[in-house]
Amino acid sequence: LTNPGGIGTVHSVPRLMPGAGAIIGVGAMEYPAEYQGAAEETLARLAVSKVITLTSTYDHRIIQGAQSGEFLRRMHQLLLGEDGFYDDVFRSLRIPYVPVRWVPDKQADHEGDLAKATRVMELIHAYRVRGHLMADTDPLEFKVRSHPDLDVNTHGLSLWDLDREFPVAGFAGKRVMKLRDVLGVLRDSYCRTVGIEYMHIQDPEERRWIQERVEKKAQAPDRDEQLHVLERLNAGEAFESFLQTKYVGQKRFSLEGGESVIPLLDGILTRAAQEGLDEVAIAMPHRGRLNVLANIVGKSYAQIFREFEGNLDPRTAHGSGDVKYHLGAEGGFKTPDGDSVAVSLQANPSHLEAVNPVLEGVVRAKQDVINKGEQGFTVLPVLLHGDAAFAGQGVVAETLQMAQLRGYRTGGTVHVVINNQVGFTTGPHSARSSLYATDVARMVQAPIFHVNGDDPEACVRVAKLAFDYRQAFKKDVVIDMVCYRRRGHSEVDEPSFTQPLMYDTIDAKRSVRKIYTENLIGRGDITVEEAEQALKNYQEQLEKVFQGTRDASTAPPLEPERQETVVDDLHTAISRETIERVARSQVELPEGFTVHPRLLPQLQKRAKMIEDATIDWALGETLAFGSLLLEGHPVRLAGQDSRRGTFGHRHAVIVDRATGNEHTPLAHLSEDQAPFYVYDSLLSEYAAMGFEYGYSVARPDALVLWEAQFGDFVNGAMTIVDEFIASGEAKWGQRSGVTLLLPHGYEGQGPDHSSARLERFLQLCAEDNMVVAAPTTPANYFHLLRRQALQSHKRPLVVMSPKSMLRLRAAASAVEDFMDKGFAPVLGDPDGIDPNGVERVVITTGKVHYDLLSARRKSESTKVALLRVEELYPLPGEEVADALAAYPNATDVVWCQEEPANQGAWSFIALSLPDHLPEGRSLRRISRKAGSSPAAGSSKVHEAEQAALIAAALEV
Repeated sequence: LTNPGGIGTVHSVPRLMPGAGAIIGVGAMEYPAEYQGAAEETLARLAVSKVITLTSTYDHRIIQGAQSGEFLRRMHQLLLGEDGFYDDVFRSLRIPYVPVRWVPDKQADHEGDLAKATRVMELIHAYRVRGHLMADTDPLEFKVRSHPDLDVNTHGLSLWDLDREFPVAGFAGKRVMKLRDVLGVLRDSYCRTVGIEYMHIQDPEERRWIQERVEKKAQAPDRDEQLHVLERLNAGEAFESFLQTKYVGQKRFSLEGGESVIPLLDGILTRAAQEGLDEVAIAMPHRGRLNVLANIVGKSYAQIFREFEGNLDPRTAHGSGDVKYHLGAEGGFKTPDGDSVAVSLQANPSHLEAVNPVLEGVVRAKQDVINKGEQGFTVLPVLLHGDAAFAGQGVVAETLQMAQLRGYRTGGTVHVVINNQVGFTTGPHSARSSLYATDVARMVQAPIFHVNGDDPEACVRVAKLAFDYRQAFKKDVVIDMVCYRRRGHSEVDEPSFTQPLMYDTIDAKRSVRKIYTENLIGRGDITVEEAEQALKNYQEQLEKVFQGTRDASTAPPLEPERQETVVDDLHTAISRETIERVARSQVELPEGFTVHPRLLPQLQKRAKMIEDATIDWALGETLAFGSLLLEGHPVRLAGQDSRRGTFGHRHAVIVDRATGNEHTPLAHLSEDQAPFYVYDSLLSEYAAMGFEYGYSVARPDALVLWEAQFGDFVNGAMTIVDEFIASGEAKWGQRSGVTLLLPHGYEGQGPDHSSARLERFLQLCAEDNMVVAAPTTPANYFHLLRRQALQSHKRPLVVMSPKSMLRLRAAASAVEDFMDKGFAPVLGDPDGIDPNGVERVVITTGKVHYDLLSARRKSESTKVALLRVEELYPLPGEEVADALAAYPNATDVVWCQEEPANQGAWSFIALSLPDHLPEGRSLRRISRKAGSSPAAGSSKVHEAEQAALIAAALEV
């Protein structure tokens, strides 16, 4: 084989050398001689292409002429692409798309040229929509991907059009381009190691913003940036490799295979620091958490290793504690140029994605404190996810749906999916029906960047682009970093049991640090000396880890300090002046404001209650909120229909009947009052409650309330209750003063509108972890809310709130009760019957008290006294004992509840209250019989059950 074409020879007949059977001459690739005077544009229009001449000189004793001709014919076929010749070439060179096929050119007239120009624009659009399908984003498998929509032939174009110019309407900043150049830009933009989904976004400005930044030649990072990326990879890999050797067999959920997330996060935080943001708040699951704590948040290696050794820092130890890969931290991030930003990592449980709404609530609270307005958003939420959880957990969709809602906006979250292509042992085909794990994010029109985790430069480039998008549009953005998991789900698992072929590939792979180092040297971006220096830095990083280990092992053992619960002696009463000021606000409306004619009398009645000296439930709550606001304590209330109130009682926001404008009376009490936030939530319990919990954690000065539409629906948020509200302080030392308002009471509305499952909350109570209360008067509710806001030791409050009691006259309170009293955990008999004549004391909680009271008054019985336990946990045992002592002749003590025997407070009361009963007295129960359903579906059955219950409690 000879190639005289290399020196410009077009046609040659080389001489056969001794011993050779044939010699093939390859000429230069040039236009035929007769066309060499024409312009290239003319030749392209005429479909005249360059040609190459092959000659075959052969020994006819060995090769027949027909064989030589057949050989040249076969060469002609292959050069035209027959039998997949170019497919094989592209595959062997790892070119990630299919070649353009040879077809005869079709002569086009002027209209045909216009049609082709349109087809070129269709091709550009197709790549913008489908290009991600051909991107090389999987570090475990390279394969040439194709899609009919991205084939030039599908669009009526051919290889003859490659060198023809077409108008492209500003694509890549050009007016006209050759099709060859158009394809080059499209492939570089959408089909390399980054695939982008963004054409589902309806706003053309957002789409154009992305196009302007990706449809151009990517600017390679300079040498300092490359070395910084390598240093970050060194740090990430050093940390994991050391843990693997030092703590063999311990669970740590390593980042190995996904180390590029460290430079990726570094890129996000670098941009945040450069832009002067106040904080980056991160939440993430267990995978890679320790690495992020060490290399992004700045938690010391020594502290992490103490946790591996089981030694606790008494400053951070609380209650039960938690495993090391659930713990949070706060720190600072500094860029190589000296810019800095605060950074925090939220504590979270193993319940995947449960922390998502919590983080958003934390961020919203911090933004409200900073108060830089709608466009401030200077606290950046960054959520890390696993691929299986992002696709499978419904709270992901709930949290995404909050992104643009007035009550929940945080100015956009950067989501990073560490997509290791397996969920424990479950592969993608069993984990989701969607093509991508990130498809759920399309519903909020978030752009999605799929990036190959083996290309750390692309990861950093995408990270900075995602941050800039968030800053520009204040919307969520998703990065899907496709990587792999080098070991099992935890380090004690054997992954090849379930993914043998995947792990054969993984075991043969070099780490991303090694691949990146080799690529930098191979491209000439860094020298061997610089690579050796990077390796030295890697070794120094290991030495730093060793030193941290020595510090950890030589540190004296630390004993956890017991955290004592401090109960404040609070004054919750308010002055008459404050009462009148808050009540008056209900009818002080803006000039020209038109109140709905059916609502105005309610507001006027509310203001007049002060004169009547009787305050109902709605005004009692309003007084609690208003007085706190005047004292400088913010109030935030959110829930389904909470602005009006499910039962039409609150009307915290008044809507102008004529214009639709809104007026919030409690937001206009005084010029220096605290802010009042009241929002109707999305139809969610899980994410909505999680958000309020997070808000309360970050804003302890505020009264933060989440209200269920009916208490029954709180079970949709039990993950938040179990994992955060009930145990967050014990596990992480994370205090919350969140208040849950759960409408509860048996009124014949069926099994889904009767019970807030009081029994479940009481079962969770221990170690003074929260307060569970069922107030039965507006005044007691008022004092309870004010106590919750004013106490210094924050604990969650769960309130069994009323429904029918909202308008019950017997449940009203006197004005004086708000001015000279405090919260009463136990309320005595309201009728003042002769205590010496009482034979039975019926102890209740909640609405059933008024049913018993009404029936007793009708019967004029004086043998049964009624006590109310307003606070169930902590159980006011001494107060109950004191109340019982007032009835020396009562030998029968009854706990009466509306709920079935296996539900309600009975199980808790039966376990806790007998210790506080006077000597010789026992406690028995009167209730509905045990049932699997909370309540009867028939109102008639309910009435019969309730009548029997009341009769049994009062008959002596």
